[in-house]
Amino acid sequence: MSLSQRLDLRLGQHLVLTPQLQQAIKLLQMANLELEGFVAAEIERNPLLEEASPQEESADVQNGEAVSLSGFDSESGIYGADAGLSGDGMVADGDAPLDAEFEGNVFDDAPVDTTAGVTGHRLRAGDDSADGGFESRLSESPDLREHLRRQMPLVVSSNGDRLIASHLIDLVEESGYLTVDPGEIAERLGVPVEEIERVRRMLQSLEPTGVFAASLAECLALQLVERDRFDPAMQALIANLDLLARRDLAALERLCGVDSADLAEMIAEIRALDPRPGLAFSTESPQTVIPDVFVTRLPRGGWAVELNSETLPRVLVNERYYSELSARAATREEKHFLSECMSNANWLVRALDQRARTILKVSREIVRQQEAFLDHGIRRLRPLTLRDIADVIGMHESTVSRVTSNKYMATPRGVFELKYFFTSAIASAEGGEAISSEAVRERIRALIDAEDPKDILSDDRLVALLRAEGIDIARRTVAKYREAMRIPSSVQRRREKRMMA
Repeated sequence: MSLSQRLDLRLGQHLVLTPQLQQAIKLLQMANLELEGFVAAEIERNPLLEEASPQEESADVQNGEAVSLSGFDSESGIYGADAGLSGDGMVADGDAPLDAEFEGNVFDDAPVDTTAGVTGHRLRAGDDSADGGFESRLSESPDLREHLRRQMPLVVSSNGDRLIASHLIDLVEESGYLTVDPGEIAERLGVPVEEIERVRRMLQSLEPTGVFAASLAECLALQLVERDRFDPAMQALIANLDLLARRDLAALERLCGVDSADLAEMIAEIRALDPRPGLAFSTESPQTVIPDVFVTRLPRGGWAVELNSETLPRVLVNERYYSELSARAATREEKHFLSECMSNANWLVRALDQRARTILKVSREIVRQQEAFLDHGIRRLRPLTLRDIADVIGMHESTVSRVTSNKYMATPRGVFELKYFFTSAIASAEGGEAISSEAVRERIRALIDAEDPKDILSDDRLVALLRAEGIDIARRTVAKYREAMRIPSSVQRRREKRMMA
């Protein structure tokens, strides 16, 4: 058998993603802040790009081409009685189809109000209204570490102890705990472990009470000692917080040597303590979710869907400046550079416009599919998949997935991430229309919230009640949803409500 060389010519097709196409795909899934940073970097890099002011955007700018993202035709996002409806109840879409290639049990946390703080404008850097004004900056409170450093000289006198104390303050967590192993700290500083523990105990006398604790039990114990309430019964209760979390009151009464009335009083004292004392000095302000899309009800029925123009960058391509530079360009390299800048600028304009129109198109179809949710609430949320939206608007499923990532919609019922509207289906017990899993979760929560403390609903009872309402669901699914919502089992709820009573 002999080896020989041969030259073959084969034809084939394969998809090649250009760098610009890859970047356009990334633009789709960028959140507001990411997009703002990307555009700012492009403006800094490209001399032909400028950030357009609202006045320039609304006027006919002769020396450039503006991305009029805030000037979308409002009718393109409206359907209902006030709009020119097509046969399916939606506004006829005259846009060309967009190609898919453009690619906790003891101390419960307070519930988060997702509807609070939603505004129709964005606060910009340098605006006094963004941080409460000049007066608020003057009265800014110190953070936890600074607060501890100010107190430290009052309890630590020697220079050696102050060096250790300063190191421990640097290691303290935002919640006030010090969870680093003392042996590791001692090895790092070259001192005995006993010295580290001695200084740590000295620092535990600082305010707020409970700082520098290594565990929740120690943090609560420090606060109880200050209140002169750390008696033997309370010590036993603090040593068995796991039983308190499980609401095993009978075991706690036996271990603490108290009756039910005394135990209830002790538990009330525990609840009055602060499990994370350091958070009182947290300087982080809550981040308000800025919606990308606004959904409002029309006076004569239907819904208006429009983009939040404040979250969309306004970009100009300065063609006059390009003409001036082109006339002065002498070398081939200069001409090539200008040509590349103009090409990239025009691409960015088109890419941003395409991104905005794609978000609007996807959001509009989501609103059309979930109109019953907007009218009646979460119990009418429909099961929905990415493919359902993609098939209707003529896009690829992956494009819809990118568009709905990190994008938020403000509705009369609150602010929701676009991903929220995509839920799996639960079959109807009577063979009717399927029910959204999110609606089933909410119904389980409502049934548990309304249960009689003397008649706690087991998972089997919940299954029976849901099937009576036409929801065909298995017991293991009910248990999974309940645990996902951090709702205790029927045994734990019975103990908790007995304790609360």
